[in-house]
Amino acid sequence: MRTAGIHHISAIVGHPQENVDFYAGILGLRMIKKTINFDDPGTYHLYFGDEAGTPGTIMTFFPWPKAISGRIGTGQVGVTTFVVPAGSLPFWKKRLETFEVAVKEEVRFNENTLSFEDPHGLRLEIVAREGGENSTWSFGNVTPNVAIKGFGGATLLSAKPNETAHLLEHVLGLTRIGEENGIIRFQSEAAIGNIIDIQTDETVRGLAGAGTVHHIAWRAQDNAEHEKWREHVTNSGYHVTPVKDRNYFNAIYFKEHGNILFEIATDPPGFSIDEQVEKLGEKLMLPEWYEEQREKIEEALIPITVKELENE
Repeated sequence: MRTAGIHHISAIVGHPQENVDFYAGILGLRMIKKTINFDDPGTYHLYFGDEAGTPGTIMTFFPWPKAISGRIGTGQVGVTTFVVPAGSLPFWKKRLETFEVAVKEEVRFNENTLSFEDPHGLRLEIVAREGGENSTWSFGNVTPNVAIKGFGGATLLSAKPNETAHLLEHVLGLTRIGEENGIIRFQSEAAIGNIIDIQTDETVRGLAGAGTVHHIAWRAQDNAEHEKWREHVTNSGYHVTPVKDRNYFNAIYFKEHGNILFEIATDPPGFSIDEQVEKLGEKLMLPEWYEEQREKIEEALIPITVKELENE
């Protein structure tokens, strides 16, 4: 079995308006779904991506305004990488610096990257590549010729790098394509969300909190393949949860041996199941089992607004 690549990445952050301002206002992603944490209905679960929320573009957040800062380390995704069209890195360097985001230019596997952090300490990168379709979403000065296409990939900080590498190659079906400077690189078959690096150098143990990734999710093409993935991963020696209905996809979870929380999520049904594509992200969407509590939930949530920022 081979996963196509990353479905989504979910992170813990601080104030929800700061989260929206950064990912929609500065990075130009579309807020495609405003819903709640199904396990903590007093907290938002915000989804950002391309115009339709295509798998491989979806970054999701649990924003807690009073959250204690976490510590990035083993057992986590250390860096989340976004991919943009070839030739657009100068635009992004200038844009980030305009909004007073500190940017560091780096080179890895002969690729130029821009490294920076979001307001809550989450480590991010932007890389330019030819592969993958351009986004059709425009926001402010971020137009499709420079807009983020989706994920370029992620860097995993594993407590047991060799065992995580074995999982990526022999269970999830990624291909090992290189190694340099303490990084092992794998590639999936998708055009985006397809490059996964494992850092082999030792680092501190990660602690959950604001500014850390909660989990990374891999793609299953449909429910039938999802069931096969559950059986396959279980038979490979991992404890896998029952299938959970996340409204916009079905999900299974397991801790890999390097202590990173992995999810496998179905591509369908997608984010237009309860909203028209042109209206995505405008209304607070609740699963049917929380609908009768809507008034109470809305009163508890901090109002948020997607807006163009003054530095545009």
